[in-house]
Amino acid sequence: MDQSLPIDDVLDEVVATLRERRRIVLQAPPGAGKTTRVPLVLREAGIIPGKIIMLEPRRLAARAAAARMAETLNENIGETVGYRIRGESKIGKATKIEVVTEGILTRQIQSDPELSGIGAIIFDEFHERSLNADIGLALSLEIAEALRDDLHLIVMSATLDAAPIAELMEAALITSEGRSFPVSSEFLPTPLKKGISLEQATADLIETALSKTDGALLAFLPGEGEIRRVEGLLKQRLNSDHMIAPLFGAMDFAAQQAAIRPVQNRRKVVLATSIAETSLTLPDIEVVVDAGRARRALFDPSSGMSRLITERVTRAEALQRAGRAGRVKPGTAFKLWTKGEDGALAAFPPPEILSGDLTGLALELAVWGGSETDLKFVTAPHAGRLAEARALLRMLGALDAQDRITQHGHALVKHPLHARLAHMVETAGRRSAPLAALLADKDPLRGQPADLALRLRAIGGHSKDQPNVDHAALHRIRAEAKRLSKRLPDKPELSPGVMAALAYPDRIGLKRPGDGSRYLLSGGKGAVLSAESALVGQRLIVATDLDGDPREARIRQAAAISESDLRTLFDDQIQWRDTCVWSKRDGRVLARQQECFGALILNDRAWKDAPTEAASRAMLDGIRQLGLNPSNAARRLMARAALSSDPSLPDLSEDGLMASLDEWLLPYLDNIRSAADWKGFDILPALEAHIGFDQKRRLDADVPPHFTTPLGRKIPIDYQGEHPEISLRLQELFGVTQHPMVGRKPLKITLLSPAQRPVQTTLDLPGFWTSSYADVRKDMRGRYPKHPWPEDPTDADPTLRAKKRKP
Repeated sequence: MDQSLPIDDVLDEVVATLRERRRIVLQAPPGAGKTTRVPLVLREAGIIPGKIIMLEPRRLAARAAAARMAETLNENIGETVGYRIRGESKIGKATKIEVVTEGILTRQIQSDPELSGIGAIIFDEFHERSLNADIGLALSLEIAEALRDDLHLIVMSATLDAAPIAELMEAALITSEGRSFPVSSEFLPTPLKKGISLEQATADLIETALSKTDGALLAFLPGEGEIRRVEGLLKQRLNSDHMIAPLFGAMDFAAQQAAIRPVQNRRKVVLATSIAETSLTLPDIEVVVDAGRARRALFDPSSGMSRLITERVTRAEALQRAGRAGRVKPGTAFKLWTKGEDGALAAFPPPEILSGDLTGLALELAVWGGSETDLKFVTAPHAGRLAEARALLRMLGALDAQDRITQHGHALVKHPLHARLAHMVETAGRRSAPLAALLADKDPLRGQPADLALRLRAIGGHSKDQPNVDHAALHRIRAEAKRLSKRLPDKPELSPGVMAALAYPDRIGLKRPGDGSRYLLSGGKGAVLSAESALVGQRLIVATDLDGDPREARIRQAAAISESDLRTLFDDQIQWRDTCVWSKRDGRVLARQQECFGALILNDRAWKDAPTEAASRAMLDGIRQLGLNPSNAARRLMARAALSSDPSLPDLSEDGLMASLDEWLLPYLDNIRSAADWKGFDILPALEAHIGFDQKRRLDADVPPHFTTPLGRKIPIDYQGEHPEISLRLQELFGVTQHPMVGRKPLKITLLSPAQRPVQTTLDLPGFWTSSYADVRKDMRGRYPKHPWPEDPTDADPTLRAKKRKP
């Protein structure tokens, strides 16, 4: 091997441990040499009975690692060391070490669960926590435990809380400290001003860093587009003494190697994506410029798939990047953010299994024949996202109603595409390849009208008349379309809308009444087209890209589809539904028969013979909106029930009654269909029936509904205040010497004059007779001389009559 590397210090321990345990977790910082040293050492040690498969999260890193190991052996790629990535492989009959991207391993496992001829699997850069790496490790652990106890498993990581991984794997943990020099950090004095682009600010910071330092410089940018724009700015500013070297995954291999190798007599400025954080070693870097942005695979609601979304770096990523400046001597890291902003950075990026689209995981689990609980995952999948993924796969026909893989699902797995796009190309064939490649990449005509036909024409070579074309994206899309078309059979030509509907059955939009630009999507969400789109006014469209607004998303890409095509595609999913629903807007129950596709109503007519129970149940929803509106008699009954000591009595509180409407009220709603009907409805009979005869009798005894006067009249008792209360004429209580009670509570009595006006309110009638009555009598005799006002009311007969006239 070539010069000494930090990882060399632990290689003997790695070999010795693997001889005994077959599983290790190897933690080593970037640049330690683990990627290119460990596979070669394991091969030389002769402890691996078969091929060594090493997973790399990126294509660029896979090719670079294979090239470096082959160079170490003085061989060409494809001899002892080879690689396999999507659409490209260099493997020979004598190949013993294969560097593959992560999806390749999953396919190998699913096609040959025993992994015949494979002796070891190395998961490199596992700290990136890609979904494919998590799936691959979980499946490999299952195979090692159930089928291949001789399989060696090695997880390698730069920054990772490695102990939980080692515990999950029941593996030994080995750490290489590495060798690095101190790196000082320089932050911006103030936050970036609004209006300054990331590219402009990064180019300025690179110029500053070059003026303050010596040695090769590595600048981190989020993607190819930003790299190309910064490259253009720097070419205008830097002289020929500087070599500007882009470095990103989609470059050809020769250009990538040129960026990695040291150069003589010129100062190298490498503009790289996060590929240079840990996956690649650039041996001559002394200065780092960090633009503070990273692209990671997150679930993108706008596309319905995982996309590379630009976000702020985390502290862990920023530390990794800065460390690249300290490999050969003390270095400096220039950061495009302030010291204050640094403290607000998240600690680690989220694992893709929590933040990404889980459709691929759901499909792989179905192919494997198990569930997520059957496998050992470092982090359990996000349950909600996994349920959504399975629902989509059922819609695409990849899973049956029990979430088992279908024959069509097995066909989808064979395509290196998201399940949406795999379903489209499997169904539509070769002519769908350009659209599949377009939908899998970023929009090459971002900002232009939404019509997909514009983009397909650009892919076909008609892009000269289009402004602001992303030619790099267009080149990638064309290349991917060409690669895909070679794998697909010829099938009858379909319109862009039909092909898009195959991939996005949940994004078919029906124009809302009265507005040609607003749509309801079959998945239930709202969306709007920009006014300049040629699609405005189309009754049915398919939206393939939305801006993610949760209330009403703006449609960025779409195609028209005819109703006849929709019916042909989804005949088995278009159904008539009989619905009785409460309309808050109309204030009444609406009974309709509707022909539906998902949330879309294609036809709508009145349901004239709707069952009474269905309409009554819909009315319950109206009552939940309108409230109970009890009559005075019903309200008194509810108040009495609240005071009852009978534990078997139903809950007649307003909240309790609203929670149990279907139990006590439903049978009484046969003719109630609107807010006006409900306003005139008395719930008292329904409440009394809800209580039942026996309980009503006990309630009447415990909390009586009436007070019977000495004259035999029944006065309703009001129970809504602190004390039960009645109102009656004062003369009707003559002769009563004990205050009336309800249970242990005194009855609050409002005594009325002959004109039914309140005279006195009392909780102590005997006390009133002996105290205040004399003053009341004195006042009332003058006002109402025709009515009796005896001096001793306790010795008088109760009456409601006036005095008899004298003859």
